[in-house]
Amino acid sequence: METIIVVVAALVVVTLLCISALARMFRKVGPNHALVVYGFGGTQIVTGGGRFIIPMVQSHRELSLELMSFDVAPTQDLYSAQGVAVTVEAVAQIKIKSDPMSIRTAAEQLLTKAPAEREGLIRLVMEGHLRGIVGQLTIEAIVKDPEMVADRMRGNVSEDLAKMGLEVVSFTIREVRDNNHYIENMGKPDIARVQKQANIAAAEASSATAIRQAETTREAAVAQALADQERVIAQAASATRQAEAQRDLDLKKAEFDATVQKQRAAADKAYDIQANIMQQQVIAEQVNVQRIEREGQIKVQEAEIARRQRELDATILKPAEAEQRRVALIAEAQKQRLMLEAAGRADAVRVEGQAEADVIRVRGQSEAEIIAAKGTSEANAMQQKADAYKQYNEAAILDSLITGLPELVKGMAAPLSSVDKITIVSTGDGHNGAGMNQITTDLARMVATAPTLVESLTGIKITDLLARVPALREEVSAIQKENGSKPR
Repeated sequence: METIIVVVAALVVVTLLCISALARMFRKVGPNHALVVYGFGGTQIVTGGGRFIIPMVQSHRELSLELMSFDVAPTQDLYSAQGVAVTVEAVAQIKIKSDPMSIRTAAEQLLTKAPAEREGLIRLVMEGHLRGIVGQLTIEAIVKDPEMVADRMRGNVSEDLAKMGLEVVSFTIREVRDNNHYIENMGKPDIARVQKQANIAAAEASSATAIRQAETTREAAVAQALADQERVIAQAASATRQAEAQRDLDLKKAEFDATVQKQRAAADKAYDIQANIMQQQVIAEQVNVQRIEREGQIKVQEAEIARRQRELDATILKPAEAEQRRVALIAEAQKQRLMLEAAGRADAVRVEGQAEADVIRVRGQSEAEIIAAKGTSEANAMQQKADAYKQYNEAAILDSLITGLPELVKGMAAPLSSVDKITIVSTGDGHNGAGMNQITTDLARMVATAPTLVESLTGIKITDLLARVPALREEVSAIQKENGSKPR
């Protein structure tokens, strides 16, 4: 019984030992590694699986199939087709191909090398191809089309990397720079062009906005002008109606005034005739005195007229001529200024001027009718007055002349009213024209010349008029006989 237990235990131990030995002989790898078995039976490649390794006759190594990522940044400057030195930095993704032939090739060249040593070899190949590609391209092409550079790199290095069992998964240009600011200046023309286009677009937008604003302003101005035109037309219609009403009122007033003036003229004529008859007796008494004063007054008036003429020439005519020339020059300058201003305002006031012209035309027609009516009334009044003058007899004319004589005498004596004090030095006896008597005598003589002055100015002799008045004819004849003249 004990022997059976020992045998069974021995069998179990042997079995476990065999299983342990088989387990140590079996090698497995994941899908990211390749198992390279070499020795008895040649070189065999196992990926994503396992295989028994016969001890002492076979050996194995694992080769990583994972993606290798490293920087491609040459330490020396690269020169473009223009001869410009640039620094290009890129990132490359490399891996061993998954087919057995490529794994075998990679195992032959890279199996015993450390990862850093592998990346160094691959980087040298990549940098060499990158230098050649950059030398064939311009800076503009490298900067503006990095994908084209990456495609060329993948195309050029694929053959060399395939000889090592590798493939390029991706190649990306990370940075391109230069120490001469070529790349920085390269974008300035485009920036300037874009800025120019932006400025042009902004200017066009501003121009469009200004045009639209001008159109809006013009439309508003047109609308305002139309509104103003309608307002002016309405005002013109209102003014026309007012002018017509005023015209009717003025016509009525003119008719009433004509009637009143007609009655007043008749009353004035009757009053003047009666007043003239009453003044005839007074005139008869004043005739003798006025005849004496007339001659002296005529001489005084002639001297005064001559003096006033000279004064007029010195104080009025000469300055008036100078002022006329000055006013003419000012008027010419004002005319030029007004012409220039009028040219600028002409368009602005055209519509309003047209409407105002209509108003003025209607108003002028109304005023013309009113003036015509007034003129007719005044003409009728003047006709009435002329008819009244025709009825004046010689006594009335004599009354008018003699009525004005006191004013003439008053004017002669006016200079004495401005004398403050008179000093009289007399050596006579006071009765022969000396002293104060001389002043009164001279005044009487001046007054006596008034009728003579009237006769010389009008050509009408007062004595003849007096002789034609029945009430005064006898007394005038007596006076003429007394003075030794022949009666008429």
